[in-house]
Amino acid sequence: MSGTLKPVNSLVRTVLGLFKLRIGFMIMLTALVGLAVAPGPALGALQVLVLALTVLVASASAGAFNQYYEHDSDHLMARTRGRAFVTGALPHTPAWLVLMAALLIGAVGAAAWFLNAVSATFVFLGAFFYAVVYTVWLKRRSWLNIVVGGMAGSFAVLAGAAAVDPVPGALAWLLAAVLFLWTPPHFWSLAIANQAEYEAAGVPMLPVVVGVPRAARIVFWSTVALAATALLPVFFGAGAVYLAGALAGGGYFVYKAWRLARAPSRKTAMGSFFASLVQLSLLLAGATLDSLTR
Repeated sequence: MSGTLKPVNSLVRTVLGLFKLRIGFMIMLTALVGLAVAPGPALGALQVLVLALTVLVASASAGAFNQYYEHDSDHLMARTRGRAFVTGALPHTPAWLVLMAALLIGAVGAAAWFLNAVSATFVFLGAFFYAVVYTVWLKRRSWLNIVVGGMAGSFAVLAGAAAVDPVPGALAWLLAAVLFLWTPPHFWSLAIANQAEYEAAGVPMLPVVVGVPRAARIVFWSTVALAATALLPVFFGAGAVYLAGALAGGGYFVYKAWRLARAPSRKTAMGSFFASLVQLSLLLAGATLDSLTR
């Protein structure tokens, strides 16, 4: 029996890996934070579940499309050459496109039915910007690819806030702006660490276009702008718990980005990358706990 289950378990892991669920869960959490900070009547348990699942499923469909679309170039980079469509673990057939479209339509439709049309629109835009704007239009054409494509997280915050009120308030828009500003230094840090691979693959990430030293300085100043912007919600209703998270996370990320700018290397770039995850985690946790204590 165990011998029979192993191939099944392997296939399940392969399929789940196609949908980039780790990214999807993080985007889902940003939607729930947007819900938490939005003033208004509390949603029912079913509506909260629908919000979480629709954002997760929409993100999963976009993540799968990203791998489907880039199957012919993913073999050029070590970090992507083990993906299922590259190795042949999963057949690269149009049936996957049908499944991805069905998942996205189902997610947007459920959001519209159980929440409202504005929230559903933001759910759709998050997936659209990652799958089409980033993957198809910009990734291989412009260093602005991740700047614009990174709006997926911003739309998730707005989807959560709009589930409570179709007209999101200032706090939700500010958190969306923070997510927008977070993505470039987060991803550019990783791109600096993998600059040679991106250059070999012909992907115009920032360090490929402007060089590693200048890209590292841009990461630093982008992080400073992010940390400063993350403090603005305090003037629009966020409290002390949020402020503590924003100060701690922003300060740590700025420090690691400063070390990257001072001595660019794979080590300092990965330090900046991981610091961005710490900063975002503290920010989201602070915003959530702050909303619960108000």
